[in-house]
Amino acid sequence: MKQSKICQLLDIKYPIFQGAMAWVAEEGLASAVSNAGGLGLIASGHAPKYIIKEKIDLARGMTSNTFGVNIMLMSPFVEDIVDLVIEEKVKVITTGAGSPGKYMKRFKEAGIIVIPVVASVAQARRMEKEGADAVVVEGMEGGGHIGKSTTMTLVPQVVDAVSIPVIAAGGIGDGRGVAAALMLGADAVQLGTRFLVSTESIAHDNFKGKVVKAKDIDTVVTGLLTGHPVRGLRNRLTKTFEKAEREEGGKENPNFDRLEDLGKGALKRAVIDGETKNSSMMAGQIAGMIKTDQQSCRDIIQELMLETKEVLKERYFEWV
Repeated sequence: MKQSKICQLLDIKYPIFQGAMAWVAEEGLASAVSNAGGLGLIASGHAPKYIIKEKIDLARGMTSNTFGVNIMLMSPFVEDIVDLVIEEKVKVITTGAGSPGKYMKRFKEAGIIVIPVVASVAQARRMEKEGADAVVVEGMEGGGHIGKSTTMTLVPQVVDAVSIPVIAAGGIGDGRGVAAALMLGADAVQLGTRFLVSTESIAHDNFKGKVVKAKDIDTVVTGLLTGHPVRGLRNRLTKTFEKAEREEGGKENPNFDRLEDLGKGALKRAVIDGETKNSSMMAGQIAGMIKTDQQSCRDIIQELMLETKEVLKERYFEWV
C-alpha cells in the first residue's frame, strides 16, 4: 500500500496507531507495536515524571523505531511531563483531556510532532489553528473516555474541515474497519481494544478473557451525568454506576462525589489485579469481534494490513 502522509511524517511503515490506554500502554506494548511497523504510544496518565522517564528509557532499549508519548492534560504532573518529552526529544506526542495550545510553542521549538485527540469538528479546527500536525478523531464506539459522535459520521466531517492528516479511532478492529476509515479520508487508524488483548499487553488474563468472550452488546457507557462518559464491559460496577446515576440525585442533582468514588482505582483493578466484577474494564464495541488473546502485535498488524488490502482489492477496485 502507498504510504500515507502521516506514515512519511512519523517514519512508520503502516498507518496503525496503538491507543494510549491507561495502565495498559506501557513501554513493552508501545515498543512491540513500533517494532511491527506501527506507532506505539506510552500513556503517561497521572504518573509522575520519573516513572514516564523510566518507561521512555526502557522503550528506547526495546525499539529503534518511532514511538510516542500520550500526555493527559488533566494530570497533576502535566507540566513535568511536558518538560520531560522536550528534554528527552520524544519525536511525537498525542494529547488528551484538553487543549495543548499553551504548550504548542515549546513543542514546536523542540521539533515535536503534536497530534491531539479530538471528538468534534470544532476541536479539530481549533487544534489545526493552534499548530497541531495531525488529529486523532475518536468516535463513541471506542473504549474508555468517549465523545458523542460516531466514527463513521465524524471522520469525514473532520477530513472536510481541516487540511492536516486525520487518524480515525473508535470501532476499528479488523481490515474492514481500516479500509472503511481510509475510504472516509483518514490517513491512518488508531486501535485500542485489539492491542489490549495482544500477547505483549500487560492487561490481566482475566480482563483479556472477558474481552474475548464479549458479544456485540456487552459494552455500556457510564458517566454521562458527570460529563465524562466511559465505555466498558458490563459488570457489577457498571450496574452500580447506572443505579447511582438514576437514584442518587438523578439528572437534576447528581451525587458527583458518589460517582467519583465508584470510579476510583477501578481501571487498575481490571488491568493489574484481574478483578472483573467491581472494576472498569474499558473496551470498545469491537470487543465482540475479538476471538483470541494469543496474537502478538506483529501478528495483529500483519493481519490488519493483509485484510485491508484484500478488502480494497475485492470490494472497491472492481468498481473502478
